[in-house]
Amino acid sequence: MSLVAVLLTVFNRKAKTLQCLQNLYAQFPIEGYTVDVYLTDDGCTDGTPETVKEQFPDVNIIHADGNLFWNRGMYRAWSKAAETKDYDFYMWLNDDTFLLPDAISSLLSSAVNKKDSIIVAGIRSQKAEIVTYSGYYQGKLLVPNGNLQECDTFNGNCVLIPGIVYQTVGNLDWHFRHAIGDIDYGYRVRKAGFKIYCSQTYLGYCEKNPQLPVWCRPEVPFIKRIKNLYSPLGYAEPIPFFRFELRNLGILTALKHFVSIHVRVCFPKLWK
Repeated sequence: MSLVAVLLTVFNRKAKTLQCLQNLYAQFPIEGYTVDVYLTDDGCTDGTPETVKEQFPDVNIIHADGNLFWNRGMYRAWSKAAETKDYDFYMWLNDDTFLLPDAISSLLSSAVNKKDSIIVAGIRSQKAEIVTYSGYYQGKLLVPNGNLQECDTFNGNCVLIPGIVYQTVGNLDWHFRHAIGDIDYGYRVRKAGFKIYCSQTYLGYCEKNPQLPVWCRPEVPFIKRIKNLYSPLGYAEPIPFFRFELRNLGILTALKHFVSIHVRVCFPKLWK
């Protein structure tokens, strides 16, 4: 039997978390695989961990204080899983991503086909057949087309990672709190010589946030824009974002964007 660890991190989205877990557990058992679930409770106050424990008693819950956000929450779940068993595969899963039936079996089948490669689930909107999260190739989101398409990096909504990749590349970068860590991990994986593929078909639903970040919006007061830019939920924290671009895109790009995001937060009306 091959061992699979599913990794999630959650904060105060009880209904979505429970639906996500229901969709996940509906796909078990999977012949030839034993699946364990590790969930970081990042300081939930809405009863999420208590309800998860009641409805899904096999879930391994790691408690935190609310300061981890996505990247560090996933880091913590991954560390716990890797300390517990020597897993053949690790699967990242966002709690707002609702898997389609047989999604995990499809990912595992593709992973067997493309040995020692990461398989990224193509995710679409439920409202329209539009890709929302997937793998990236030359800066563009890949649309599943019936074939396994090679990627440069990926969104972390639903990703299957072989144990050999973890043993070689390691965990997510702790320096990132919320965003960027998944994209960064994809680049690190490629640099280590592994390949990444997008799934043949869409394997789940997740809606994309249609609004600009608060720090980009001219109607928001300046102080609030600055605070949002330097918060994990601004999606472009200047120091971590600079680290990411310096590592993966070069010093000129990193410096250019470090300056441009500060210009934009000061003069958001210059951008449409």
